[in-house]
Amino acid sequence: MTTKLLSAGLAIAVLLLLASCATIKLSGDGAKARVLNLDEVNSCQKSGTTTVRVNQKILNVVPKQSSSVAKQLQILARNSAIHMGGDTVVPITSVENGQQVFAIFRCIP
Repeated sequence: MTTKLLSAGLAIAVLLLLASCATIKLSGDGAKARVLNLDEVNSCQKSGTTTVRVNQKILNVVPKQSSSVAKQLQILARNSAIHMGGDTVVPITSVENGQQVFAIFRCIP
């Protein structure tokens, strides 16, 4: 019985480790977009806004670190910016429940 529990615990640990390694990838175009503050985009043209979301838990069980969630949201926003004709994203809300709103700007002619 102890061996079965140990095997099950090991299997769960491996699944959690694999799930934590699954990250959101920055696209080639998304890499061209940058994250700035609102005071840095005064001379830029606003293209719109995007709301991005990620799951805050690994396998809906283990909470992700808030810094990891924030990084993933920025990646999604940068990927979205290019599709909206922008090259810069500015967070306009804080991260709440795995969601954040970003303004999209075109700053580079």
